[in-house]
Amino acid sequence: MDYKEEQQNEIDALDSIYCGEMIISGSDPYYQFEIPVKSDEFDSVQHDIGLSCCLKFEYVEKYPDDPPIVEIEDVVGFEEQEDELKEYLIQQAQDNVGMVMIFTLVSAAQEWMNNYSDSEKQRKIDDDDKRREKEMEAELKRFEGTKVTVESFLRWKFNFEEDMGVLKKRNEEEKNKKLTGRELFMTDKSLNESDLKFLEEGDSVKVDESLFEEIDDLDIGDAGSSDDS
Repeated sequence: MDYKEEQQNEIDALDSIYCGEMIISGSDPYYQFEIPVKSDEFDSVQHDIGLSCCLKFEYVEKYPDDPPIVEIEDVVGFEEQEDELKEYLIQQAQDNVGMVMIFTLVSAAQEWMNNYSDSEKQRKIDDDDKRREKEMEAELKRFEGTKVTVESFLRWKFNFEEDMGVLKKRNEEEKNKKLTGRELFMTDKSLNESDLKFLEEGDSVKVDESLFEEIDDLDIGDAGSSDDS
């Protein structure tokens, strides 16, 4: 196999596929080039959306019978998983030995990034669901409170009435029901005050003396005699 010719043919094909994106950095002794890879949802403006990286390849003497050298640079969105992707590409290269494979490796990298992006989105959804579920459970516990029993209800009722002054008022009413008239008179100040008020008002009562003068003019004795006859 003419490795040089095989490599040149692949470079020409890649340049057509990734026109304007693939950058050839050298060809001595073997081609070195890089191809940017992005997930389907990658946003070049908002870098927090989607994944991207740059795959750097270098042919070896007997490529494609030997796998190329692969490096990953300019990682965005999966920095901690960079080694995982590299191992995956190395395995893919081993599986494709004997055939030109750069396009296959680039496609495999993009598929891996899409899968990882989807799994991360699902993980965030699951985390949000779990968070909301915990919040709902906490909210339900607030409304559930303590299970009510007869004893706990009576204890709550006693404390509530005591706080509201109902219990004290009720005790006073029960006590007043058992008092005699004299005891009630002595304990109820309003009764004393009403009598005093009556007496004070009595001082101002005016008597019409002319009424008594008319009574003196009546002949009571004659009236009695006529009745006897």
